[in-house]
Amino acid sequence: MKRIRQLKRVSLLFCLSSALIVAARPGITRGQGKEAVSFDLIVTNATVVTMDPGRHVIDNGVIAVSGETIAFVGATSDFQAQTTKGITSKQTIDAKGKLIMPGLINGHTHIPMVLMRGLIDDVTLDDWLRKYIFPAEAKNVTEDFVRWGSRLALAEMIRSGTTTFADMYYFEDAEAEETKSAGLRGVLGETWIDFPAPDNKSSAEMAAYTEKFLKKWQGDPLIHAAVAPHSIYTCSEKTLRGAATMARKYHAPILIHVAEMRKELVDSLEKNGTTPVQYLERIEVLGPDVLAAHCIWTDYTDMKILADRQVGCVHNPSSNMMLASGVAPVVDQRAAGMRVGLGTDGPSGSNNDLDIMEEMDLAAKLQKTYRVDPRALGAKGALEMATIEGARALHMEKEIGSLEPGKKADFVVLNLNVPNAVPMFDVYSQIVYALKASEVATVVVGGKPVMKDGKVLTVDEAKAIAKAIEYGKQVTASLQK
Repeated sequence: MKRIRQLKRVSLLFCLSSALIVAARPGITRGQGKEAVSFDLIVTNATVVTMDPGRHVIDNGVIAVSGETIAFVGATSDFQAQTTKGITSKQTIDAKGKLIMPGLINGHTHIPMVLMRGLIDDVTLDDWLRKYIFPAEAKNVTEDFVRWGSRLALAEMIRSGTTTFADMYYFEDAEAEETKSAGLRGVLGETWIDFPAPDNKSSAEMAAYTEKFLKKWQGDPLIHAAVAPHSIYTCSEKTLRGAATMARKYHAPILIHVAEMRKELVDSLEKNGTTPVQYLERIEVLGPDVLAAHCIWTDYTDMKILADRQVGCVHNPSSNMMLASGVAPVVDQRAAGMRVGLGTDGPSGSNNDLDIMEEMDLAAKLQKTYRVDPRALGAKGALEMATIEGARALHMEKEIGSLEPGKKADFVVLNLNVPNAVPMFDVYSQIVYALKASEVATVVVGGKPVMKDGKVLTVDEAKAIAKAIEYGKQVTASLQK
């Protein structure tokens, strides 16, 4: 396996980041010679997969964190050489025999739906939504349902290495509170839809709730409140335009399902005279603030529009296969310059888990099968979609997605001392095709561990599991009435 130890480059990065810390943060004592350095967290002795522009992989590496930001990433020898007066840290993690990579980004999901996991499977998307899910939600989804579903889902995502996720659902303010409590980053969209929803029964209520939600979370370091018009087949042009207008008033993201199923394309051609993408372009919804889920039924004109408008798109391989919605032309989309991330979709019927590690594996294999070419999407490309390219899709690549000085300290420590992790010839292949969520040992978001040595620190898993069992019985009973 090709490894890079980063000599001059790492020393330069350290000097620059150290200068920044000296100027902006306490904890460094000036004196003669090299100053003593104090950090909030240091992780040592790991193989570090940076996903930086050079895609550097560092043997025996160190990540040092000051506050919520990465201050140093590089080889142990370079780290130790920076000072003769000592390095201290409030917290140290020895990651010997482990691998560190950027926190994974789940670009599209509906996390409270964990409480309807497996409710109905093996049906078409249109039937799944209209005959089963929408009725079940109308009978069961309350703010309490969303809180407990979020807690269960957040624990599941932490255990599979997710540090940032994008979500669209109901009672999104409650989900935002739970997400912040769990310490994850969330781009969270309040759903707009043209029929009475569980939280808002009219358009006026929907708009008022969303505006209050957007105002409440402005400037929060973890929560990015968004507006989420569901799709072109559940929202009128008036609703779509209204959602976009409100989002742009508050500089908030817009989350929407786009070109997910063939029926959506056929209906749009008949009703709107054009594809879903070109319809959204015509009514002035598309832009760099849009995160579009799926983007399966897209032609080259659509791809050019999405690339030119800098729309983020999210590929959901498990969901697309489970619902037989089609295969997104991911290789062509990436070649066209589109920002393409990776997601699980909702954990009920369209994908019954929130494991983004699994999605990397499936994304690569699905493209190989679809194009009948084993070179179509490689392991490195799949990992990019779950890290730095996923960050680009969310327009957050300056903050997250790679391990570089100045970025948020969001990373995952994976155990390599298991049978399926050795030997290791290529680190990207090992991560995508061999390692599983079970290998995630420690998860750090903004410099704070949310899971350490396999124990989730920020969610009471036992209570969430017990409550999920109760809600399962409730949902079953409601559908028998």
